[in-house]
Amino acid sequence: MTKSVKIYSTSTCPYCTMAKDFLKNNNIVFEDVNVGTDQAAAKEMVDKSGQMSVPVLDIDGEVIVGFDKEAITKALGI
Repeated sequence: MTKSVKIYSTSTCPYCTMAKDFLKNNNIVFEDVNVGTDQAAAKEMVDKSGQMSVPVLDIDGEVIVGFDKEAITKALGI
């Protein structure tokens, strides 16, 4: 079963790049939302996570703040 994956990131965040590379390397399809250029998305991210920091991953409604490889792997079931 394919999970819905959305990552809130900025273009200058090294952990965002690491998280996206991790997803790509595991052939996970994801939606990348740049909160640096999209204020509505930034508000959505803060509403979901309570955090201003990126990356924030939303995996089928499970919110993970930061590049937490273990939590991401668990949420994806890989």
